[in-house]
Amino acid sequence: MKKNRFLALVLFSIFIWLGINHFLLNDNFISKPNNYLDENLDDFELRLKIEVETHNIIRENIKQLNYSSHEDNYQFNEHNLSNSSSVAILVIACNRPSISRCINKLLKYRKSKDEFPIIVSQDCIHERTSQVIKSFGRELIHIHQPDQKEIKVPSKEKKFSGYFKISRHYKWALNQVFNTYNYETAIIVEDDLDVAPDFYEYFKATLPILQKDETLWCVSAWNDNGKFALIDRNDPKLLYRSDFFPGLGWMLTRKIWIELMHKWPHSYWDDWMRHPDQRKGRSCIRPELSRTKTFGKIGVSNGLFYEKHLKYIYLNELPVDFTKLNLTYLLKNEYDNNFVEMVYRAPLVSINELKNKQISHNDPVRIIYYTKNNLKSLTKLFGLMDDFKSGVPRTAYKGIISFTYDNRRVYLAPVKEWHNYDPSWQ
Repeated sequence: MKKNRFLALVLFSIFIWLGINHFLLNDNFISKPNNYLDENLDDFELRLKIEVETHNIIRENIKQLNYSSHEDNYQFNEHNLSNSSSVAILVIACNRPSISRCINKLLKYRKSKDEFPIIVSQDCIHERTSQVIKSFGRELIHIHQPDQKEIKVPSKEKKFSGYFKISRHYKWALNQVFNTYNYETAIIVEDDLDVAPDFYEYFKATLPILQKDETLWCVSAWNDNGKFALIDRNDPKLLYRSDFFPGLGWMLTRKIWIELMHKWPHSYWDDWMRHPDQRKGRSCIRPELSRTKTFGKIGVSNGLFYEKHLKYIYLNELPVDFTKLNLTYLLKNEYDNNFVEMVYRAPLVSINELKNKQISHNDPVRIIYYTKNNLKSLTKLFGLMDDFKSGVPRTAYKGIISFTYDNRRVYLAPVKEWHNYDPSWQ
């Protein structure tokens, strides 16, 4: 099987080489006048560079395939025997040499190379970034997305072509992790994320809950409303269920990937994940204090939300050994009974009472909302993210948004008779 794959890659490489050389040596091309060649010199050099880089990518993939015959290479043979107990860290990369910051943090806090192998999947032809990744040697596996051709994008979405490339890359990289390297679980990390000291403990401890509870489909390290003033920094062990898919450092299983891969979208994969057709009423686990923080102001989204929101997210600094905690309270039946009851047991207060400090106790309070505009006004007032995806507010569970205001726990909650999200809330 591996020999056949090797031969296929060699033949593919030869095919590309012959195709490009046919183009470069074509009589029509050579017969053009000198001024034509002068005017198109830059284009010629660019094509030549792409040819060289394409050969490099193919050579890397062939080299990785050849490694499978060596007993001392941990990526393949022997390592595959224990892939069911290992959790792959998949780092999505492209053209950021600053990925070194992300990788350094991942290596700093990782206690076991076998337990958490790191796979860096690089899209783009960007030599500086490639060299940075390669500089980490055998501490990680470096793979390169081979399909570098331009994607056909609808004319009205040309300026969003980057989102199409990202979606293509995610699908290829996740297929590599689950279907080539045969891991049962993966944690996806973008190349512009810092991770917290207890990043690995958090995911290690929540994995059994994810595996046991069919109403969960991911674990995320991210709190969309994790700003300094909106969280309880004295309770870093606090975790929640959320109906909103957070992303930004998240874990999924092979079972979920098999469900998603055949219908993976051409673009905007994260919003696609938030659609009811994918979510199917399932939830994610997310923390009170984020275990990831983005430092990537510049990217495909052109800094969307960064200056206004993302750069203020607080990264946990107090390590919690989650593996020693009982997290079964996150299982749906227990969580729904306890959390929902606690929320609706909290006394109702008005915005004025809360802001003017007219409440005589320090216990949690509840503020009720009725309409989309009502909720949007409240989220803006408190500095929460105010957008909806398929009708679901960020961090919400059963319509409830939990945060702190002036060091007090506050719940924005719908009426107790609430049944489901309204997709028209956008």
